[in-house]
Order: sequence, then C-alpha cells, then structure tokens
Amino acid sequence: VDDIEYMNSLTKQPVEHDSSGRSGARMLLSQDKKYFIKTLVSEEVEQMHHILKQYHSYVVECHAQTLLPQYLGMYRITVNDVETYLVVLRNVFSPRLTIHKKYDLKGSTVDRQASDKEKAKDLPTLKDNDFVNDGVIIHIGATEKENFMKKLNADTEFLSSLHLMDYSLIVGIHDCEKAEQEALEAQQQAESEAESGDNADGDAEDGLDDEYISDGIANVPTPPDSPQTFVNQPFSGEVDPKIEMFAIKSGKEDKQEIYFLAMVDILTKYGMKKRTAQAAKTVKHGAGAEISTVRP
Repeated sequence: VDDIEYMNSLTKQPVEHDSSGRSGARMLLSQDKKYFIKTLVSEEVEQMHHILKQYHSYVVECHAQTLLPQYLGMYRITVNDVETYLVVLRNVFSPRLTIHKKYDLKGSTVDRQASDKEKAKDLPTLKDNDFVNDGVIIHIGATEKENFMKKLNADTEFLSSLHLMDYSLIVGIHDCEKAEQEALEAQQQAESEAESGDNADGDAEDGLDDEYISDGIANVPTPPDSPQTFVNQPFSGEVDPKIEMFAIKSGKEDKQEIYFLAMVDILTKYGMKKRTAQAAKTVKHGAGAEISTVRP
C-alpha cells in the first residue's frame, strides 16, 4: 500500500456503510471505496493485540496468499474522554464493480437466514439458508477451486490454532450482464438529462437574466478541500489483481459472473462466553444441530 494513496483515501470524508452484524459496530467506507473503517469493541481490541505478531508472520510466510482480512492500521480516538478504537481494512469487493448479491456464510443452518428488514435493503447481507434456498452455485472451475480450498483450509487451521471462531466467509457476486444493462440505462438517463439541460439553457436565453444564471448554485466553484468523486478505472472484462485481490472469474462461459470470496470477523475468541453460548444452543437445538457457535 502506497503511503500517500492511503493517506489521501482516509483524509477525504468517508461514507457511512450499513452494518448487518449483531455487534453494533459502526462501518465507514472510504470515498474511493478502497478501504473499510470499522469500530472495535474492547474484546476485539484485546484479540488484535494478542494475534498481531502471529498474523503478520502468517501473512508473510504465505506470501499474502490468504483469504484473511487485510488489516492496514488500528487507531485510538479520544473525544470527551471517550475512547474509540478503529481498524482500517482493505475492501474485499472491488471499488469499481457493483456487487449484485452478497452472502455471509458460516456453514450453519440454525438461525442463519436474513430478516425481512434486512431483505428489504437495496443490497441485503443474506445468510446460509438464503444461499441454499436461492440455489446459488459458485462456478470457478477445478483449478481455482483447488487454490481457494488450499487457502481456506490453511486459514482456518491458523485461526483454530489461535482459538478464534465465529468468523464468516463473505461472498459477493458481480453479474456482468446485469452490470452492462445498468451501464446502458445509466448512459441513456444521462443523455436524457443532458437534453433536458440543453432545453433549460434555451429557456434561459429566451428570458432569464444572464447575471442570475452566472450567480446560480450550479456555477459555484468547489472548494479545494471538498471531497472529490473517485474516478474508477474502466473495467475491460479482466480483473486486476491490484484492485480486485479477492476476485475469481466464473469458470463457465455461459455464466458471466465475478465472485469475491474472503473471510471476515476473525477476532472472536472461543472463551467462557462462547463456551456458554455453545452449551445453551446445543441444549436448545440438539447435539446434531448445525449451530455456528462451535469449538474452533
């Protein structure tokens, strides 16, 4: 990560991002969509300090061939004697490609479906039972599957060795055909608005005062420090490993999709609190139930 680019990304006003998790963490997305900024609770801060050395060694040893979150910085902010910890992570998804479907998978079926409130959102975070009911199939081909499973197995073994659990596999799906249709519709809308603007200019020339036009809000210059819109690199049809680090193209020619697969929320320790939760869920749902709170 280039220090100057990183600084420029984080010094522009970030965008509030909806969080579907139960922790109540606040999520922000950098204006250029490259980084997420997430608040941490005290237990997560403790775990971050505890695993940081092993995490760094692991990422270096595997040459960054991992699905684990890419932590880039952790900061403490104190306002009115209240401390807030923030962590900066690389965005799993692409800053230039739209995600059309998103799933948070734990390999569990107990209480693992999105609520009606969540499903009403423009881009809901769906869960395991939704994934099954939607009949989703990830078409990545034998070679990519082997590479993916190798990373996944190594990562889960690493997390297990640190007694970490309750993490998820986040799956984002970019539908190439749908994206092309959306781009066409956006272009048509822009052309329509441009024509409407030309007509409005004609009306102004016919009757409105030139001084009123020049002093209008639309002509007020943007202050130098105002957030600027991030201009994404155009997508040529091929993923860029520098931008789409977690992307895998579909292995089927008739299924034009790009999948984003990565692990998230890895800072939960299998301690007394989770042991108790596991026991309670086992009593409630039975020993054979596929619950998410299990021993690493």
